[in-house]
Amino acid sequence: MADLVAPLRAALDGPYADARASARRLLTETGTLTDPTLSLDEQRSRTRDAVLALASSDVPAAGFAKAHGGTGDIGASLVGFEMLVYADVSLMVKAGVQWGLFGGAIENLGTARHHNEHLADVISGDLLGCFAMTETGHGSDVQSIETTATYDVASGEIVVHSPSPSARKDYIGGAAHDATMAAVFAQLVTGGPGEEPTSRGVHCVLVPIRDADGRDLPGVTTSDCGVKGGLNGVDNGRIVFDQVRVPRSNLLDQYATVAEDGTYTSPIDNPNRRFFTMLGTLIRGRVSIAGASGAASRQALAIAVRYALKRRQFAAPGAAADEDGGEILLMDYRTHQRRLLPALARSYALQTAQNELVTTLARIQEAGADADPREQRELEALAAGLKAYASWHASATIQQCREACGGAGYLAANRLTTLKADTDVFTTFEGDNTVLMQLVGKELLTGYADEVRGLDPVGMVSFAVSNAAEVVLERTAVAPLVARLRDAARREGDEPDLLDRGTQLALLTDREEHLLETLARRMQAARKASGADAFAAVNSAQDHLVHLGRAHVERVVLEAFAAAVAEVEDDTVRTVLDAVCDLYAVSVVEDDKAWFLEHRRLSVGRAKNATVVVNELCERLRPYAADLVDAFGIPEHLLDVEMLG
Repeated sequence: MADLVAPLRAALDGPYADARASARRLLTETGTLTDPTLSLDEQRSRTRDAVLALASSDVPAAGFAKAHGGTGDIGASLVGFEMLVYADVSLMVKAGVQWGLFGGAIENLGTARHHNEHLADVISGDLLGCFAMTETGHGSDVQSIETTATYDVASGEIVVHSPSPSARKDYIGGAAHDATMAAVFAQLVTGGPGEEPTSRGVHCVLVPIRDADGRDLPGVTTSDCGVKGGLNGVDNGRIVFDQVRVPRSNLLDQYATVAEDGTYTSPIDNPNRRFFTMLGTLIRGRVSIAGASGAASRQALAIAVRYALKRRQFAAPGAAADEDGGEILLMDYRTHQRRLLPALARSYALQTAQNELVTTLARIQEAGADADPREQRELEALAAGLKAYASWHASATIQQCREACGGAGYLAANRLTTLKADTDVFTTFEGDNTVLMQLVGKELLTGYADEVRGLDPVGMVSFAVSNAAEVVLERTAVAPLVARLRDAARREGDEPDLLDRGTQLALLTDREEHLLETLARRMQAARKASGADAFAAVNSAQDHLVHLGRAHVERVVLEAFAAAVAEVEDDTVRTVLDAVCDLYAVSVVEDDKAWFLEHRRLSVGRAKNATVVVNELCERLRPYAADLVDAFGIPEHLLDVEMLG
């Protein structure tokens, strides 16, 4: 069945086949980098050298506009970073900080003078920087960070200061050793003639932090986060500022400027909208983590499935002895299939959804100021949801793969423990997953309305209640075939056939719509109750928001996968992918069968049948297990672990 691998890979690679092929060649040339036996300093040094070597490839420049010295291929850039995970997750993260976050802040928040002065050196690696947003006291709540950037009219300088211990910049990649400049997010304080200096909200300022010899500059104190649970090739550190002065021109002023006399102006009057617009331009971080999580899951599955097709355990009763002693392959056990194949199906589904997410991001960011604000909001919500869903999937899948390989899986030489350690932080990196899923739920609840941005719980509940009659599910655009299948199944209304694609789509759509409608009613009821407190109403509904967010993501992922499968022309390949798509959809229903039962979307018999169907699909896909993981296209030398030798 080797002839299935290439067309399966083509379906997975989607519109980024050329970029993925290029990344595979690059990984083949660079070799394997991860070595957890090295000391902390050795791991960091090796990762830094790899980043500098990567600077000479096409990957960094792809993420920057041609006018700024790049090649302007955002999709290729994101795919390239994603695939670095196969070699070394630390390399992917450090490269993402350098070119995605630090360089991205300069390009997207700065103006021509910043581009001209810095971006060539950022792309080449001659200027190594860091992204100083998170503080000891505030991570997800960026609007409340405490670091100040106060404009001093007398000197024409911006004074950056950490006013309290909780204002210390914390967990900043590159801050411990390598970065010489930081993109610092701080509360900008300024006032024009006759005005009292006022906080204008969070803005970004470029602050040099080290000299050419690696010594902290005056007023800057850096420290080392030390050994972490993983990603020890990344030099995470902390930064404290003590009245550090930088030129006024160091303010990245795409969305706000400070005149020489202190006058503050912005093309966006609403401070909440301005804040979210600035952060929205930095969305690539979350998209990258979603992609990296998917890549790590695929690598773990490739290793575990190959091991399961090699390792034998226990003989069948009465079996005749042969060269294998009559022992059975791990992959032939139903429990082993259930451990790996539904996760494999979810990985396929997630990669097709990631392809769509990257395509949408590239289109919107290339449109720049002409992009549709509503579409931008939908993109931000989907990026948040996919990042959370994919990183949770990675944590669960890599752990399952480790256990499926027994004691061999626990050896560092077999990569799984390193993958688990290095990706564990993804569930809180670029936003805590639970917070992100609430964000997705809130966006759905409020119909992506600009008015709700930045509102406190009182404002959010008031808006949602006053617009409850108009709160509807805003579906992302789907292929016409997918929409027809779903809508036809919803019209029929018969006992659902779990292997019917339209039924699968309808079940996940109905679940999302019901969760959305009942959340709106729940908030409306709480608001009407005598003396109801809006914060309490939101707080009591957080479980509902998270469930809604997850339901939304699972529906979008299924639609993306179904559309991709429908486009496959080869009948044999499409048949295999149809079964993979079925396994994803039915396993999602099985995981949440309590909800489908409670809300009478499934009868007791049909809910029980979900488990039977998952078992049947695992058995059907068992002969294709090797092809399915080979189709990931992971360079062979990066799967050359000890237990597969």
